[in-house]
Amino acid sequence: MSPRTENQYEQIRENRKHQIMHVALELFAEKGYSTTSINAIASRAGISKGLMYNYFSSKEALLREIVHSGMAELMDVFDPNKDNFLTDEEFVFFINESFRIVQDRKYFWKLYFALLAQPAVLNVFDNRLRDTVLPLIRIMTDYFRRKGFTDPESEALLFGALMDGVALNYLYDPEHFPVEKIKKVIIERFG
Repeated sequence: MSPRTENQYEQIRENRKHQIMHVALELFAEKGYSTTSINAIASRAGISKGLMYNYFSSKEALLREIVHSGMAELMDVFDPNKDNFLTDEEFVFFINESFRIVQDRKYFWKLYFALLAQPAVLNVFDNRLRDTVLPLIRIMTDYFRRKGFTDPESEALLFGALMDGVALNYLYDPEHFPVEKIKKVIIERFG
């Protein structure tokens, strides 16, 4: 058996890091961020507390990585060609993919919305979260302007709030929330 290459060690490290993030995400969603300890995360991940700190310098750093990773997934499907111009097709694609992402990553979005309701925890993110969302709002405002809306900025903010509300309702009661019907209505109204 030959020794591992640097790439293999890096892949092992990335896999472990993602495992820790997954475990932490589950615990944060189940028990809340404030009541989840590093010990609990390390224990469920099957590693020592000391090894945990080799991957993340603090619980706050771990939370930041989880949130930024989850938000990056959503940002990847917004304006897919990254030209800062939304076409009708790209807008509909974003709506469809947003619904899919929320359905596929329930733990993340439960945590995300719980964090939004906790200003002290939200401060962990400085302005990075806001800086991520503002370009999205600007691009959507331009989209709604081109669609002929009289107040495109308010329309973009309303659309964002609507998508948040839809996600919250789905996460609260996924068995009874008519996802496909709601998605169709949103596409008809805004797309």
